[in-house]
Amino acid sequence: MESEAPLIGITTSVEADEQRLDIAYPDAVEKAGGLPVIVPVFKSREKATSFASMLDGLVITGGPAITENMIGDLPPDIHRADERRTQNDVWILEFFVSINRPILGICYGMQLISAHFGGSIYADVQKQLDLSSSHSKTRGASMHSVVLQHKTFLKKLLQSSETDSGQLIVNTRHIQAIAEPGEGLRISAIAPDEVIEGIETRDGRIIGVQFHPEGMGSDGAGLFIHLVDLARTTRDP
Repeated sequence: MESEAPLIGITTSVEADEQRLDIAYPDAVEKAGGLPVIVPVFKSREKATSFASMLDGLVITGGPAITENMIGDLPPDIHRADERRTQNDVWILEFFVSINRPILGICYGMQLISAHFGGSIYADVQKQLDLSSSHSKTRGASMHSVVLQHKTFLKKLLQSSETDSGQLIVNTRHIQAIAEPGEGLRISAIAPDEVIEGIETRDGRIIGVQFHPEGMGSDGAGLFIHLVDLARTTRDP
């Protein structure tokens, strides 16, 4: 009998007492064969982990600034994430890590994962690394290339979308960027200006990307398919 679609939790932003989510995230999960489940913002760790125990996989979506292990001060054009969101995301993330269930972190989500494992983050990577161009859509950036690192899961999952020069064209929407990845995380993608664009664990059960694969159509679909495939083993061991 065909197995049921795995339940994939999707975190949200919190703004003005509202949870908000770009519909592209659940669309990408559904297309990959998963059943999208919006993660509520809980007031207690107990309730958060009880809810998380029902999920087979997790997407931590994009959002505002991460401040844990941050280098420098936040610029005026980015604000820190709502504390309720951050606390809830940390509870869910910690539970998933503790039971080794698969996670995909996107932008803020990648940064949160790295911070959880002790990694550091630039408050304003363009200013602090004196980059000639921005990685932020709000500062005029649009698309740029990244180099997928050999023998990584990210390379395996996205190499079919690489250009003839061996680079992947991605969207870009971030002001912060990882300075040093957390313990146990390896770099899987780098921009031409050496900004870290991808991280992963060596077993591929946790993958983080700085770009937004949910907005890249078939070019980013491999990440969601990978997550759903791993999540299916959680449901059907």
